[in-house]
Amino acid sequence: MNSNNKNQIIRFDWAMKRLLRNKANFSVLEGLLTTLLGEKIIIRKLLESESNQEDEYDKYNRVDMLAEDSKGELVLIEVQNNNEYAYFQRMLFGASKLVTEYINRGEGYDKVRKVYSVNIVYFSLGHGKDFVYHGKTEFRGIHTNDILELTPFQKQTFKVDVVSQLYPEYYILKVNDFNQVAKSPLEEWIYYLNTGEIPSTATAPGLEEARERLKLASMTKDELSAYYRHLDNIVILRDNINTERAEGRAEGRAEGRAEGLREASLNNARNLKKLGVAIDVISQATGLSKEEIKRL
Repeated sequence: MNSNNKNQIIRFDWAMKRLLRNKANFSVLEGLLTTLLGEKIIIRKLLESESNQEDEYDKYNRVDMLAEDSKGELVLIEVQNNNEYAYFQRMLFGASKLVTEYINRGEGYDKVRKVYSVNIVYFSLGHGKDFVYHGKTEFRGIHTNDILELTPFQKQTFKVDVVSQLYPEYYILKVNDFNQVAKSPLEEWIYYLNTGEIPSTATAPGLEEARERLKLASMTKDELSAYYRHLDNIVILRDNINTERAEGRAEGRAEGRAEGLREASLNNARNLKKLGVAIDVISQATGLSKEEIKRL
């Protein structure tokens, strides 16, 4: 973002902490969810749950928001800035907790709420070529490979078409992996999540509202000060992630070199032994112990 641009947009993770919790700004979140889920989402209210409480440790690292849409479905939106190797399990825990948290004791299982888990991650989660992933549950025959369907009565009662619509669905937006020109509404959103910028040509739902309502110029001096501290911490987190990656690669290269040298020494020792060279001499030449050479 250009520092002299009075139309600078506030980063999404900071907006989630502050501005997007305001009902007047729900349309920004609704735009993201509508674009991602492929259907019109209207947020009825934001909910407080144990899973979206912010604590001191997570102050810069993550932020959660729990929304209820007009159909009574729950949408957990989580932004994660720092690497977490068990993040897949964390997604499962968060969604499962909501399922149990929002059913009253004594209610039947037909009252289990639909949960969407939307995860915006600013680190490299797993291995994959895409930057948006969608996970859902379906039951497939192990002999026939057919998908288990609902009965007509179940479809009518639960107002869904397929079994997977009854289960939590997961979305992972790996925003740092997006480095191309935004051509679709979803890519426009990913571009904003990645860069904090909204191109003037962007037309995706919610981005026009974000452009108008999330301007840096609308912040007070205290808010700006806190925001820039947040940006500094994000930079530190990014540096730590990059350092970890670099150290990991360097460590891997060092281990690889050491392993390669040892393998070369073993091969040389085998060849010298075949030629009848004395074990003492082989040991001096290769650096291997006499016991290792005897075992070859």
